[in-house]
Amino acid sequence: MSHGYIIPIGGAEEKIRNRAILRRFVDLCGGSKAKIAIIPTASRLEETGPRYVAMFEEMGVAKADSLSIETRQDCTRSDYLSILQQADGLFITGGNQLRLSTTIGGTTVSDILRNRNLHEGLHVAGTSAGASIMSEHMIAYGSEGTTPRCDMVALAPGFGLTHDFIVDQHFHERNRLGRLLTALAFNPRPLGLGLDEDTAAFISGDGTLEVVGTGGLTIVDPSQMDFSSMDSASRHDPLSITNIVMHVLTHGHSFDIQTRKANPQPTAASLKVELAPADDE
Repeated sequence: MSHGYIIPIGGAEEKIRNRAILRRFVDLCGGSKAKIAIIPTASRLEETGPRYVAMFEEMGVAKADSLSIETRQDCTRSDYLSILQQADGLFITGGNQLRLSTTIGGTTVSDILRNRNLHEGLHVAGTSAGASIMSEHMIAYGSEGTTPRCDMVALAPGFGLTHDFIVDQHFHERNRLGRLLTALAFNPRPLGLGLDEDTAAFISGDGTLEVVGTGGLTIVDPSQMDFSSMDSASRHDPLSITNIVMHVLTHGHSFDIQTRKANPQPTAASLKVELAPADDE
């Protein structure tokens, strides 16, 4: 089978009025025939898993199951592994991404989701912390601000679903451009994806990215970077980074990860989607 979609969401996705992002995810997974597994491990709130189960059931999926993985031992439970093996889609909730990496990283659960996404068409969506964990390199935590600094970000291993990008979430709302730039100064191979709230990147197996939601997606491309002062900077120093490319894309616009070319023309599918109006600030 083909590579499944990877769908990082910037957090605070619309859950009540117009669930454009969640509806698109459910439709990809098979609509009324979809079987959705939910991993709420990043959240410490007991109601997170059941809340998403109820929401997906309300949206008409065939089955929704929350895997209450709280310890690494839970990652060996045969009932959880069976649900993962049969799921059409996996949704990873928000919270603390280090809880995800330290509890699930390197376990049978992470092996199954990575293998099934790559080879069996399992679609994997994650919001906030669930978005950060998808890539090989994950932003664990960091500081706010626009100017990158040497000590602005801490990186940790993610689930390794992709080597092509690093994700940061709540991007505009929490002023995180500086820490995404710092992460890329450490490792200028991947793209940086900065996702605003209620905004998702639907990334197909061939590397086509489409933006869905009411905010913006900031794409930072460091492939042409010709200088970074990271190697000589002291701990608290601001960084110099030259010759990087940045795009800001909104709903319906797309990007080719392989060629690193943006397409500002709305896709045919996006023209059919009516988004919930943004709240006044």
